[in-house]
Amino acid sequence: MDAAVIEAMGRWPDVPAVFGWLELDRRGRWLIKGERIGNPSVTAFIGRNYASEAQGRWFFQNGPQRVFARLHYTPFVYHVLPAAGNEHGLETHVGTRVTRLYEALVDEAGSLVLRTEAGVGVVSDRDLPMLAPLLRDERGNALDEDALGALQAGHHVDGAVLHWHHEDIPVEPVHSSHVPRLFDFNPDPRPAPGDPDC
Repeated sequence: MDAAVIEAMGRWPDVPAVFGWLELDRRGRWLIKGERIGNPSVTAFIGRNYASEAQGRWFFQNGPQRVFARLHYTPFVYHVLPAAGNEHGLETHVGTRVTRLYEALVDEAGSLVLRTEAGVGVVSDRDLPMLAPLLRDERGNALDEDALGALQAGHHVDGAVLHWHHEDIPVEPVHSSHVPRLFDFNPDPRPAPGDPDC
């Protein structure tokens, strides 16, 4: 977090939190009351001060005030970086480069959900075509439509992997409604009964 934000938190520790204003969409864009934030300086400031608390609620620390984010899907959105040599890179919507991929899941809509050292996130639909050739079967060929359809239908596909930086990460099916529970986050934070909010 920014030093000025940390200082403000210490100076004014009891500012009521804000709920229902900030949203993160499935392409990694920030919205206030449904309107996209287009100012790069503002989005960068939000990204630098984006964190989670023990209850799995994600927020933007705006000076002394905690602004909770409603997540359209996952806490992070992954963007695919152009290939350097033969390897693509990945970074979160807040600009964190990731190097370790631990888990890959395909949901009922064909979205690809990844767990990396940064956390769980969905790959932006605009970037998914760059990763599609890396979804492979046990023979190393690109997954065909039948295999992708089976994953979307919730069926395990033997040998399905995401070939990432010389590793084969098994690809499993998941339903989008189960993702928050699987990865212990709250996509729609609300104030506790009796708690003030702005």
